[in-house]
Amino acid sequence: MCGIVGYVGNKQVVPVILDGLRKLEYRGYDSAGIAVVDEGQQLDIRRAEGKLRNLEEAIRLKPLDGTYGIGHTRWATHGRPTEENAHPHRDCSGRVVVVHNGIIENYIQLKDRLRQSDHVFVTETDTEIVAHLVEEYMKEEDSLEKAVGRAVRDLRGIFALSIISTDEPDTIIAVRQGPPVVIGLGDGEYFVASDVPPILQHTRDVFFLGDGELAVLTKDSVRVTDFDGNPVEPHTQRITWDPIMAEKGGFKHFMLKEIYEQPRAVRDTVQGRVSLDTGRVYMDEMDITPEEFKSFDRVLVAACGTSWHAGLAGKYMIEQLARVPVEVDYASEFRYRNPVMSERTLLVVISQSGETADTIAALREAKERGAKVLAICNVQGSMITRESDGTILTHAGPEIGVASTKAFTSQMIALYLFAMYLGQLRGTLSDEDSRKHAQQLAELPVKIEHLLSESDELEELAREFHRATDFLYLGRGINFTVALEGALKLKEISYIHAEGYPAGEMKHGPNALIDERLPVVVVNPREEGDEASELRYEKTHSNIVEVKAREGVVISVLTEGDEMSSKVSDHVIEIPESSDLLSPILAIIPLQLLAYHIAVRRGCDVDQPRNLAKSVTVE
Repeated sequence: MCGIVGYVGNKQVVPVILDGLRKLEYRGYDSAGIAVVDEGQQLDIRRAEGKLRNLEEAIRLKPLDGTYGIGHTRWATHGRPTEENAHPHRDCSGRVVVVHNGIIENYIQLKDRLRQSDHVFVTETDTEIVAHLVEEYMKEEDSLEKAVGRAVRDLRGIFALSIISTDEPDTIIAVRQGPPVVIGLGDGEYFVASDVPPILQHTRDVFFLGDGELAVLTKDSVRVTDFDGNPVEPHTQRITWDPIMAEKGGFKHFMLKEIYEQPRAVRDTVQGRVSLDTGRVYMDEMDITPEEFKSFDRVLVAACGTSWHAGLAGKYMIEQLARVPVEVDYASEFRYRNPVMSERTLLVVISQSGETADTIAALREAKERGAKVLAICNVQGSMITRESDGTILTHAGPEIGVASTKAFTSQMIALYLFAMYLGQLRGTLSDEDSRKHAQQLAELPVKIEHLLSESDELEELAREFHRATDFLYLGRGINFTVALEGALKLKEISYIHAEGYPAGEMKHGPNALIDERLPVVVVNPREEGDEASELRYEKTHSNIVEVKAREGVVISVLTEGDEMSSKVSDHVIEIPESSDLLSPILAIIPLQLLAYHIAVRRGCDVDQPRNLAKSVTVE
């Protein structure tokens, strides 16, 4: 996830772009850069590794000026977070400059093609090829717009781009295919950004580019086409939000916005960490060597709340892919049980904020006992990331709603990547299986988008069940984690008592609770052809039949096309077919939405539920 800001008009461009980058720094702070063109059509670039203040210092020491330009703040994906790899990137001639959010999947093939035309590349990034590709097409086209239009049709992946060239003064080309791009309409000035906040102090009239659209911004106008050059009429809207509402992006609640951000959060957490060609996983920011990872004979996980549920899913992932035994602890209990650890123990701590007091305490306990610690966290520079031996950053972006949604799915993605990485190092995951897992990860965001586009039935379920006083959630194996998380979401924001339970334990007590007033949510997807998944499915199907025999009301979360369990369920929520280890990420999405809609119908404060805080920083 990266942040883009561009401006063309009569103001001094540098303060406008720097202020916009400050408002987008949550989207990336590995490096930052700015490119401006002055009145003499001289292009000047400043870039700096690290946070935005480093770029500001570089500009203070060596000022630059102009009336149009583009800026960028970066999460490193392709290429290390160095000044050399920082955006903006230029072509060989130095006439074309690009900033980019996303990933170009076919950049290696394009780079090889361009090298045959004598293009020389100086960075490790996928972004640089865009500048070279545009330069190549400018040899044949009579405008920057046409060259960009041809270039983007060659790209495969997801990308938001802003492009300038000294050949066309006072012009910015903005492109969207996946990541957000918002255009701001001023008086003799126009803006492009990755989000609304950088624009609001200058104008409240904006429109959002759609996928496959290209905008041409000048001082006098803005024009939109599709990638083939066909005109598109943008839908301009007047932003009336206060700053908090602006951050909500038009959604009624932060929680709903964050639920709908999950496809992007999953993409951003995967990007730059796994090769689709080879299936290999790459982990940076580690002071744990590959040899040490191979030597660990045991993995412990410590986390709280939703992060604990993610850790429990991670247990199944790590044990299956890396064949290492895993124990999962509540961080609040960890140091009170005198845990057995050694230098051959790896502790994985999971925290959205990186400041959770109990999790920090578990981390320090492990370090004192000689264990290595790996952090999974959403906030770079937080306490947990500073004190751990290695970090896997989840690129979920700020999560403001107290009930965690996109942080949970991003944490599970990070654990899945780590399980693959550990399995590859230990030789328990073959190259063929690695490629299969990488492909399944690549397909996941589209499946989540499909789920989110068909959520109307969940509002109907909420209307029927929002007066219930209790819910029971059931799951078996890795789907037990979804039962736990689904129940937690409901109790957190609707104040309905809800309990997650292993499906196989029904006969050991919970069956006594079932009557015609109890909604029972059963999580029972299946992976066709997987023997363990089929067995688990059949056993859980028997639990559905048991609930129905006792007059319970069954809401089943099932794989699309499942006829057997559908027939014995009162309500069915379908999710796309997926591998067994990734199915929890799909299954939790509708349960998040169900909890949200029930809470809204009950008049609850969805974003700030009573007695809860986003980050628990005291024990």
